Order: sequence, then C-alpha cells, then structure tokens
Amino acid sequence: MTTSGSDGRFADSVAVVTGAASGIGAAVARQLAAEGARRVHVVDLDEDAAGTVAAGIGGVAHGVDVADPDAVRRLFEQFASEDGGVDVVVHAAGVDDPVAKGHINEAADSGEPVDVLSRLDDGRWRRIHAVNLDGTFHILREAVRVMRPAGRGSIVTIGSSAAFDTLVGYPHYASSKAAVHALSQSVAKEVVHFGIRVNTVAPGPVDTAMAARTPESVRKAMNSGSAFGYATPEQLSESILYLASDQASNVVGAVLLSNGGRFTV
Repeated sequence: MTTSGSDGRFADSVAVVTGAASGIGAAVARQLAAEGARRVHVVDLDEDAAGTVAAGIGGVAHGVDVADPDAVRRLFEQFASEDGGVDVVVHAAGVDDPVAKGHINEAADSGEPVDVLSRLDDGRWRRIHAVNLDGTFHILREAVRVMRPAGRGSIVTIGSSAAFDTLVGYPHYASSKAAVHALSQSVAKEVVHFGIRVNTVAPGPVDTAMAARTPESVRKAMNSGSAFGYATPEQLSESILYLASDQASNVVGAVLLSNGGRFTV
C-alpha cells in the first residue's frame, strides 16, 4: 500500500520509522504520510501495534527487533528490492528501565539516597545498550548501505537530553544515549560525502507510554525547570522532520535539544 498525499516536504519519498507503534515514532509516521510520503514503513518490535498505525496511514508494518543485526539487514534489503531505495529514516526505537525507575521512586519516598548501580544486573545493562546503542548502529549501517547508490538520503536518530543532564540512578540509559549522540555525529561526518545527512534530536520528557511508566515522583523531578511541561509526540515530530527535510539541507551532525528549556549546552 502507499500513502495518498502528493504534496508536502516528503512528496513521493520512501520513509522508514522505527519504534513507530506508539509515541514519537507513531507521530512521525503519521506526519510523514500527511506530508506526502509515497510509502511509510512502520517498524516496531510490536508488529500488531505497528499494524494499527500503518493501517491508519496506508503504510506497511514490520515486526523487527532493532537489536538483531540480521533482522535489520534483511529489512533494508527488502526496502531496496521493493521500493528501489529509502529516502528518509527516523530511528525512534528505544527502551528504558522500569526497574531502575522503581528504585529511584523508592528512594524519593523513603528519603534515602538513590541506590541503582549496586543493584543493576548485567542483563538490564546489556539490553538497554543492545537496543539504544547497538540498534542505532544497525539502523545507521543498513540505511547508509541502501542510500549510497542514490547519493542522497536523510537519517534522524533519537538521543536524549539525559545524555547531558543525567538523571541520578539512570547510568545505563544516560550512557546509551550519550553514545547514540557520538555515534550519529561520527557517522554524519563520514557519510555526508555520499550525499547522506545524519542528525539527532535529544528530547527531554515526552508524554508517551514510556513516560507513563515513570513513577509520579520521578516525573515531577524530570519536569522541573521548564514552563512548558512534558512535550507531546507531535512537538517532537516537528523537530525531527525539520531535520529530515530539505529545509535542513545544510544541517549535518547536529544534536537538537528539544527539552522545553530545561537546560542548554
């Protein structure tokens, strides 16, 4: 199936959005379709939820774990075969750690210092990095492989303001997102010579299903320092798709803070 729009910034483009079953990714997929994308591939670990989003925009759903390099490779080979390439990739797939958030909440309720690190097992450390960092590497690598023959393309990765203003008790998430920023910027410098732009958006708190799992005391702490409150997925989509569009044709390797002014760097 294809989307019906023929006008807009993404007219006649083929777009891929990961983490697109909900939240920021779903908002990006919907906006791409509304702005004329010929085909929007809705990629998520939850294929049923991805199917719901895809059905609403005339897109195509794919159930893929971005931490699986072979699955990501096969996915982009399919795009190259069926669509002749890819014009836009937005990598919004990512995970947090509800267990660590629970420990942070316990500390807030008890008045004791946060104690996450000593209770952080290898499995949770590795899963956060496997999805957030390794997944970004897999998507960047395969997207570039598919885009290079055409000599053009735009990729936007999603980092986090937590990479700069780290939340106490969240070392694995903060480190994974800081690495996403560095990875994306290094790749951006390399692949601009092939006509491919890579940029990153670093959100602050966003009102998504992931945020809904955050304990209320932690939400309040994360929401301090801004007059704007939690951002909506649609607000993030606007920032992301600005970077993906030709409006940002001279922007390469940027890390765009979208955090309501909680801090600057």
